Amino acid sequence: MTAALLRPRWRRHPLLSLMVGAAWLLLQGSLAPANLLWAVLLGILLPWLAAPFLVAGGPLRRGGIVLRLAAIVLWDILVANVAVARLVLDPRRQPRPAWVRVRSTLSDPHALALLATIVTNTPGTVSCLVDEAAGELLVHALDAADPQAVAQDILRRYDAPLKEIFG
Repeated sequence: MTAALLRPRWRRHPLLSLMVGAAWLLLQGSLAPANLLWAVLLGILLPWLAAPFLVAGGPLRRGGIVLRLAAIVLWDILVANVAVARLVLDPRRQPRPAWVRVRSTLSDPHALALLATIVTNTPGTVSCLVDEAAGELLVHALDAADPQAVAQDILRRYDAPLKEIFG
């Protein structure tokens, strides 16, 4: 058994507890005693409730690749927001929606779920089906003149770094 699993359930994810508490304080915009108390309570309670659904992880591997992937995803979200806004606001533009089948090379189910999450959070695309057995995502793209190019772009930008991270 790992040391993390031997800890009481409410202390298994200290970084998550800190992030939840910090997010609460940032959302409140105040360090008033009541907000501090709520930050501590939420920082303990929410990870405790989520503990059965969280995977016990080891030390972070390939931190540089993780940071690069995070930067790519954030950039793509920004660019996609602008592209979707242009598509929606310009009456002359005609979207070409398409269902795109993305055949992933990821074998780790957590990596495949993360790929689906990344695709879903990028405006203009939604992953509708994750087939773990086939390693496949069915993605709805709002504007895809070339569905195969969309699939290749997802594989190149997200799948390849996730494969390096998850091994």
